[in-house]
Amino acid sequence: MERDNFMKKLNIQDTFNTVLPADPKSENTRRQVFESCFSFVTPKMPADPTLLHVSEETLRVIGLDQIDSKSDDFLKVFSGAKILKGTDPYSMCYGGHQFGNWAGQLGDGRAINLAEVVHQNKRWALQLKGAGETPYSRSADGLAVLRSSIREHLCSEAMYHLGVPTTRSLSLMSSGNNVLRDVMYDGNPSYEKGAIVCRVAPSFIRFGNFQILAARKDVKTLKQLTDYTIKYFFSNIEMDIKEGYIQFYKEVSEKTLEMVIHWQRVGFVHGVMNTDNMSILGLTIDYGPYGWLEGYDHAWTPNTTDNGQRRYRYGYQPHIALWNLAQLANAMLLLIEDPKPLEAIIEKYKIDYHLKYVEMMKSKLGLTEENETDKGLISELEDLLQMTETDMTIFFRSLAKINKVKMKGEGKEFLDPLLKAFYEPEKINYELTDSWRSWLNKYIDRLGQESTSNEERKTKMDKVNPKYVLRNYMAQLAIDKADNGDYSLIDDLYQMLKTPYDEQPKNEKWFTKRPEWARNKVGCSMLSCSS
Repeated sequence: MERDNFMKKLNIQDTFNTVLPADPKSENTRRQVFESCFSFVTPKMPADPTLLHVSEETLRVIGLDQIDSKSDDFLKVFSGAKILKGTDPYSMCYGGHQFGNWAGQLGDGRAINLAEVVHQNKRWALQLKGAGETPYSRSADGLAVLRSSIREHLCSEAMYHLGVPTTRSLSLMSSGNNVLRDVMYDGNPSYEKGAIVCRVAPSFIRFGNFQILAARKDVKTLKQLTDYTIKYFFSNIEMDIKEGYIQFYKEVSEKTLEMVIHWQRVGFVHGVMNTDNMSILGLTIDYGPYGWLEGYDHAWTPNTTDNGQRRYRYGYQPHIALWNLAQLANAMLLLIEDPKPLEAIIEKYKIDYHLKYVEMMKSKLGLTEENETDKGLISELEDLLQMTETDMTIFFRSLAKINKVKMKGEGKEFLDPLLKAFYEPEKINYELTDSWRSWLNKYIDRLGQESTSNEERKTKMDKVNPKYVLRNYMAQLAIDKADNGDYSLIDDLYQMLKTPYDEQPKNEKWFTKRPEWARNKVGCSMLSCSS
């Protein structure tokens, strides 16, 4: 009876693996896959699956809120131990540019799509990450470890509640398998606990899905994939005509820019903005070595692999998104056959980026009126924030407490409302103090031109400047506890991050700078792609 109820609640309506061409080979062997969008794959049977955490919100999204997530069916389906009746799990074929270099075929090396469900007229793909090898696993095992799975599960949901376009996470399972990983790529691999995350998104199609077909000059399959994507996810666009393909690319560009502007707003650094990690729907996807700005630094990246080049650093993310869009344009050119409209869209991205970035920063500063001095005010602040180590989240949250009163005197008292954001306030010398006083007075002058009261402005600022984000050290504390069999902090953080803009007095201990012990600790500062 439980099983029938489970199946009834999950309204399965597969399209990707029924409409698009499949890999004709059925064996699960590493290979190049041609003229196909996916390969059928059966998840690996986990040794001893255990549910560690579930997102109640995502349960509701897919229509399973009335189902007991502790049931045997739930455990088996979302750990890969049982395939839902009438479904055919599969892994996608795609390519991509990795760190600026074409890597050829990549594909879902450890992701297996279970099914698509429709609930309240919205389509959702359910995908297991870490459920075993696929034809695209190359030399890897297709598994995932607990530490990276905790990070992905928590961050997917945290980003959603921050208002950032993102894939979601339904559940976090331990697999019962031991997984061998070299965390820092230093020749010292060790066994870790295996885990499986069920990711949820309207679709997991990436830029790379189009790129691999274009690279192989497979125009027929490229057209099929593009028409499919338009039909199911850009239904306002007409299919099968060049004007429709141009409009499709334009909307992808706009969605991508919107996503990245949100990243900049909350201080999120993706860490691996390869084209195969770019969602065609403008969603944050593939939470690997991501990080949150602790000290405000446009040059910071959390990825150890990128430590030298810093290609995917915080301040460069909007430019990398544009570079990736240019690679997608190269793929779409096979269908459009005229580079000019694509070039125009790319140029428009550049213009829109500067306008939207200033608009976003003004919202963080509580400014709504038009003023020609705003760009200079923002630029001066960004320079100041990098002159001394300053916590981004705390600074902007605290800035809302500044009122429209001039900063006078020779001391540092005027900095008191912001003091908590500085890592070493005692090192703010006379010259820097003077610079801060100068900027704050300009800011207060500018606030004087706003019609809102201090209280109204603070309310607006608190809606765009979060109080709580998933700092790396917080995730690492949850990982450390989980390694010892205590999963309580996972839920504590999950619950807190559901309302990141609220004051939450009971969670005030998390509104603090990164502790010194976490500055250089593995998992708290820099991370690798190993998961």
